[in-house]
Amino acid sequence: MLTIIFGVLGGLALFLFGMKIMGEGLQRVAGDKIRRVLERVTRFPVVAVALGAVTTATIQSSSATTVLVVGFVNAGLMTLKQAIGIIMGANIGTTITAQVIAFKLTDYMFPIIAVGFGIYFFSKRRLYHYIGQFIMGLGILFLGLAVMSEMVAPLKNSPGFLELIANFSRYPLLGVLVGILTTCIVQSSSATIAMLIALASEGIMPFSAAIPVLFGDNIGTCITAVLSSIGTNLNAKRAALSHVMFNVMGTIIFLTFLPWFKEFVYLISPDQPARLIANAHTSFNTLNTLLFLPFVGAFARFIEFILPGTVRIEEKGPIYLDERMMDSPAVALSLATKEIIRMAKIAGRSLEAAMNGFYEKNEKLLESAFKDEEVVDELERAITFYLAKLSQKGMTAALSGRHTGLLHVVNDFERVGDHAENIAELARARIEENLPYSDFALKELKDMYQLVCSSYNNALEALQNEDKKKARLVIESEPLIDRMEEILRKNHLHRLNKGICYPISGVIFLDIINNLERVGDHANNIAQVVLEYF
Repeated sequence: MLTIIFGVLGGLALFLFGMKIMGEGLQRVAGDKIRRVLERVTRFPVVAVALGAVTTATIQSSSATTVLVVGFVNAGLMTLKQAIGIIMGANIGTTITAQVIAFKLTDYMFPIIAVGFGIYFFSKRRLYHYIGQFIMGLGILFLGLAVMSEMVAPLKNSPGFLELIANFSRYPLLGVLVGILTTCIVQSSSATIAMLIALASEGIMPFSAAIPVLFGDNIGTCITAVLSSIGTNLNAKRAALSHVMFNVMGTIIFLTFLPWFKEFVYLISPDQPARLIANAHTSFNTLNTLLFLPFVGAFARFIEFILPGTVRIEEKGPIYLDERMMDSPAVALSLATKEIIRMAKIAGRSLEAAMNGFYEKNEKLLESAFKDEEVVDELERAITFYLAKLSQKGMTAALSGRHTGLLHVVNDFERVGDHAENIAELARARIEENLPYSDFALKELKDMYQLVCSSYNNALEALQNEDKKKARLVIESEPLIDRMEEILRKNHLHRLNKGICYPISGVIFLDIINNLERVGDHANNIAQVVLEYF
């Protein structure tokens, strides 16, 4: 019995290893396109389903796709409705593996491995190297399947095991439970399906007993998405729950109509155990998707009802930049300006949260400031890259000047985000050390912040509306900010000399007014750009 157990485990290990390197080869051939395609998924559920299916077929793992989706939803790059479409498609895409292994290619597994290794080892070009990796992985996958089939063959003579398998037909819920547990353990529904095919090919598991286990496999594969949602925001948890509920509800529906489903699979399949199981797997996920697809919106609302609450999501990625507009530099610059304005508002919001977090000693506000600053950094990189690509296009002198100006202001707005982060760090230090501040000192900080905030907002409006009048107001207020910083510094030193200021509190006070003064400098820089280039 130990020989059978270790043989099956060894075959399973080979199967999983082959699937892993096969998927890695496909991913590397596809490059970074998978991530970009998923991030730009459209609002149409049918397109989302198609993208989910293609992505999963490419990376050979529905779990990997759903983990990506949960991450995108958590980052605000994808809505719950879009995520549900991708998840439905992922369930279809993962059935490709079962369809491939249903072909009787085990007789050719060693030539496949040899050819794949030859291409992988001797090829000079990276593309062929990855293609060889894919072919070699496919051969190892079939080797693992052959080992499992050979190891389970003696179970045909085990009455106890055959009785257990027969119970799956009599008690479908038992089969579903076995499928869930097995897939949770091996972390791959494709591997569980492969074991079913191995048992069916040896005449050990009848098709009627395999179907409930197959349903359970689809539920068990959700465990990866559930684990990946731990510590994420509410919408990411909803995305993981939608994966679970989609498969649980589908299983309930198809168990209810199990006799008709079996007849349907028999109708579309040749009388081969492996093909019956593969077609059942594909049919279940495809039909389940077709049932839910018209009701994606209602299903999303149902998930929100189960997990109620609201969450503010800030899209990290750019929403205005469009590389298709590169051939129209004027339009492209307009889009870049919109993205910069959006970035500037997030930077301003970060600064506001940092200052209010300091006044109120509120750590949640500080966390909000830090998250907004991360968004600002990501947008700065995306906008700079977009403008760098645009610089390769032919532009008039006026457009070229505006392009140069935008490169300057995007850096200034990013630096404002950095100063907001600095102030949030100082506020956190105040909270952790429970540092005292007089009402007078806090009023001074509020007065300076209001002056700086007014200047910053004017700079933002000047850029947004190409308003030179607002730009001049910013330039006029810059000496006032410098003067106020100087007065506050002197006042602080006076309090320090009199011994009425706690030294560490004073250090933080000086650092905050210095950061605020620098924000005023960046607002002035932005106003200068508006006057010169707009």
